[in-house]
Amino acid sequence: MTLADQPPAAALVFQTLLAHGPLTRAEAGRRTGLSPGAVTKVATPLLADGWITELGRPTVERANGRPATLIAVRAERARFIGVKVTADELIGVLVDLTAQPLAARRARLGSRDVGTVVLAIARLVTQLRKAAGFERAGQEGGGQAGGGDGDGRHGDLQHEGGRHEDDVHSIGVTISGDVDGHTGTVQYSPFLNWRRVPLAQLVETATGTPTVIENDVRALTVAEQWFGAGVGLSSFALVTVGAGIGCGLSIGGRVVSGAHGVSGEVGHLPVGGTDRICTCGNTGCVEAVASTHAITEQARQATGDDELTMDQAVRLAHAGDPAVRAVFARAGHTLGLAMASVANLIGPERIIISGEGVASYDLFADQIRQTFADHAFGAAADCDLVVRPLPFEEWARGGAAIAAQRVFAPSK
Repeated sequence: MTLADQPPAAALVFQTLLAHGPLTRAEAGRRTGLSPGAVTKVATPLLADGWITELGRPTVERANGRPATLIAVRAERARFIGVKVTADELIGVLVDLTAQPLAARRARLGSRDVGTVVLAIARLVTQLRKAAGFERAGQEGGGQAGGGDGDGRHGDLQHEGGRHEDDVHSIGVTISGDVDGHTGTVQYSPFLNWRRVPLAQLVETATGTPTVIENDVRALTVAEQWFGAGVGLSSFALVTVGAGIGCGLSIGGRVVSGAHGVSGEVGHLPVGGTDRICTCGNTGCVEAVASTHAITEQARQATGDDELTMDQAVRLAHAGDPAVRAVFARAGHTLGLAMASVANLIGPERIIISGEGVASYDLFADQIRQTFADHAFGAAADCDLVVRPLPFEEWARGGAAIAAQRVFAPSK
């Protein structure tokens, strides 16, 4: 039995335990709005099927002073793999049901060809399985049949149509661009130059493991909602600064995916003030001014050095070069406008700023905050801005979180 077979109340209790557990049944009821009897009713099959467990150490209920048993998600019940795809590298993690990392690996991409990338993902999945000590029998990256190690071990832990508890339940692949998670299709990824690629099906065929895909920023937003800086917030936004400018939105506890798989594209907000052409083909986009590529190009123009790198531009700015510092100031102003637009539109409690570009955040932090304060409307200016550098392993972990989320919320 899967969590998808359970009633909505069971999924609600499970998600509550995942985010806030271990809890007593009474506390789970208070947090979900369910009666103690309802919590007990939905918890019984979850306990029987091994999704949750009783910890066996009683705690004292505050309301009545009587001992009560804690229930918690059984972390080893399912494992997931998350893979982040960049233009030149794969980053993979294997996690348990509570998204705790068990193994991590990276692999360089020699080509952006779809077939080459899919094969590289399959090899990375095999490496992660080996690192965790439960690689299944079968060919590496060659359409392995689903379920079990094939050697008879842990036969008593078999679940869900032959899948063993010590195997990978599913894979979540994240990629930048226009990604339709519902159909499993990369509609357009500018950095890979992919259009209408059925990536979920290709990876599933290559690995023999159920696969979902998602936009990388939305996946990272799910990760922040579950176990990062968004835990417990009713609404927040995640703005990522790097090769592109992305934004994930969590409103009312749900990450917004958009009717057509497109949402939060603040990198393509037309802020004007520039004739620079964006990767999308339009002019005046935030990304055309504030992405790391755009900053590098503008710094080259400002210095007359066509070979200048981003790292060199950062060093020049730190050394006080006025022309290069002006480039970072323009980027900060543009990002401040984008964040003010997000605050004005959805009124989040917090905007988390992340991505590889935050390594140079100190160069435009003041300008971002000043522009944000100038353009956020009324109380929207009280929105908390938090800088949170995150390695790509955390982005991959977001892919694993997406895969795990589909177990108990497959319609999301």
